[in-house]
Amino acid sequence: MTAVRLSPGRLLRRVPVRRILCLLPLALVAAVAVRHRSVLAEGVGHLATAKWPWLLAAACATCLTWVAAAVTRQGAVVDRLPRLRLLATQFAAGSANHLLPTGLGASAVNLRFMTVCGLPLARSSAALALYLLAESVARVGLLAALLIAFPDALRLGPLLPTGAWGPLLGVIAAAAVVVVAVFALVRRLRTAVLTFLRTALHEARSVHTRPSRALALWGGSLAFPVLQAAGLVLVGLALGLPVRPVHMALAYLAATVAVALVPTPGGLGSVEAALVVALVAAGGPVAVATAVVLAYRIITVWLPLLPGALTLGALVRWKVI
Repeated sequence: MTAVRLSPGRLLRRVPVRRILCLLPLALVAAVAVRHRSVLAEGVGHLATAKWPWLLAAACATCLTWVAAAVTRQGAVVDRLPRLRLLATQFAAGSANHLLPTGLGASAVNLRFMTVCGLPLARSSAALALYLLAESVARVGLLAALLIAFPDALRLGPLLPTGAWGPLLGVIAAAAVVVVAVFALVRRLRTAVLTFLRTALHEARSVHTRPSRALALWGGSLAFPVLQAAGLVLVGLALGLPVRPVHMALAYLAATVAVALVPTPGGLGSVEAALVVALVAAGGPVAVATAVVLAYRIITVWLPLLPGALTLGALVRWKVI
């Protein structure tokens, strides 16, 4: 009998790519859980000693963050997106965001969702950029407002090494100079960026000509960090953290803004450290602050991670993304 040879193209077509993509999130969840098993065990131990009504309220605030994200995503585009699929996508995107470097998971899922819904890639990318800009402006603006209202809420002096601000500002300035130089010298990059900016500006103008879309964009962008901060405050109340709720909220916003550029999956590790430092700077004991952060991350990251990965696999299988 003559052996049948399959070309590389046919072999590739026989590979169950979509089935592999459905199972990949579950494999990543298992790998992350095994890697951070000690943190999981300690966090679950703290949850067992907490006041459950406050924890249930924190879980509700976490669920509402997906609604706020869905509202903001809809506000970033003029076209109407299917509501239930949009909400499910935000839940799945949260899981993807904790499995890939900061922001990449959720951005990839939402970009794919919008293109499947019929939006051109350029408009989908512009809507994604508008969402990220609005969420960042809302988070930093809320932090600035709270710092002005409560200037003594965070006492960072004892926590920062002497002369730490100088090198930090120098690194930021050097990074800005490098970005400007690359933009000025690389013509193809400059052309691509300018083309994208024109598309994004046109999309932003279109969104803001419709009051309902503008309200959804900025209202959802503000509600998202408020709900996240509320979750931490509720966990702090559950574990008896001796810090005023508004100071806990300010500590959360300061910590998340500080680690926004740290390229770790979902901020795992960096967010926990920054939150503990911020809560201690707000006046909380180190041991209780650590317990609050671990319990908070269990509720907001680890509990939704597996169902979020299952939802992501289902959306891939049903060709929603």
